[in-house]
Amino acid sequence: MGRSLLCGIVSLMILVIVVVSFITQTKTVEAMPGFARKYSMSCTTCHAPAPRLKDYGDEFAGNGFVLEDQDAPRYYDNTGDNLLHLIRDFQFGFRFEGFIKHHTETDNGVDFSFPYNVKIMSGGPIAPDIAYYFYFYMSEHGEIAGIEDAYVMFNNLFGSELDIYVGQFQISDPLFKRELRLTYEDYKIYTHRPDSSQVNLGYDRGIMMTYGFPTGTDLIFEVTNGNGIGETAVEFSRTYDSDKYKLAAGRISQDVGEYFRLGAFGLYGKEGNPEVSEITIGGIDATMAYGPFEANFQFLERKDSNPGFGQSPCPDCKTISRGGLAELIIMPHGDRSRFYMVGLYNVIDYDHRAVAYQSVTGHIGYLLHTNIRAFVENTYDIENEENRFVLGLFTAF
Repeated sequence: MGRSLLCGIVSLMILVIVVVSFITQTKTVEAMPGFARKYSMSCTTCHAPAPRLKDYGDEFAGNGFVLEDQDAPRYYDNTGDNLLHLIRDFQFGFRFEGFIKHHTETDNGVDFSFPYNVKIMSGGPIAPDIAYYFYFYMSEHGEIAGIEDAYVMFNNLFGSELDIYVGQFQISDPLFKRELRLTYEDYKIYTHRPDSSQVNLGYDRGIMMTYGFPTGTDLIFEVTNGNGIGETAVEFSRTYDSDKYKLAAGRISQDVGEYFRLGAFGLYGKEGNPEVSEITIGGIDATMAYGPFEANFQFLERKDSNPGFGQSPCPDCKTISRGGLAELIIMPHGDRSRFYMVGLYNVIDYDHRAVAYQSVTGHIGYLLHTNIRAFVENTYDIENEENRFVLGLFTAF
């Protein structure tokens, strides 16, 4: 274990030296993709660094991708029909990611994973207080993945702070958004599925309702099919849901002072046909942001009454999964930093299989330009004593 970890640290240091030596020669330029093009503003208005959202970016998205008092009539075609709002220019953006990877557990040496992700994104208002957003993966892991995030948003219903999203989204979005993380390493607890269960906190189809109070309290409620996204589950009826059950989830979060936020999450549902498994998930999350530091914490406990559905590997057994993540983001100059660091810890404890996953990740990144980010990352799999080295490039335009 010691030798493997030492080799990983040495290799990571070499990669860091190579990357930093290159990127320190690069000049900064302001990027103007997607919404930035529409409003003639920098990507740093909403991101720091992309794709990570700042508070202002969260507010912008929560307002239906509209800037208060700036969504002028010139953005729409005048058709003479007061009930018709046609966008004059569609807002499109592209996201391209590629990696050079090395896994110590394989004999494949260095793997050139370019491109790893290529997607086209579009979103914006389609009528007053109604907006849309979607992205299409033209290439994900070497395959065409199709549409993942895709929803219509109804903003400020009844003149209140009530928003409703209908479509595809991740159940974990009210917690920490996987799509906006800076690391190649995932937030593993959100994708965990015990045995034959189809339920996790990843993508699903359904409805999400959010409400914000002036006291800094946010309420979120979700109802989803519970079997993820993809092709129709029942082909002859064009039905997406594979059973008669739904998942219900909710979260409450509260600002505590200027630098701290605390949240609680719960989910309940059933799945299966004819065998049925009952699922409950509960946990807490917290964010603390002060100066150049942001720390995120997540703990979840999941109980499944029959995840094997009467089949192997665990017939008729109840299981408990516990896990979470701890993430530290350091940006020395705040949202204007070109250099940043991330530390991430993942753990999943699956009761009849002991520890299912445990890893520590170190990530160092640098902005070549506002919308082009290079990074080096090492993840050490504690259970298997393995390292994964990643040299990555992210760009959005």
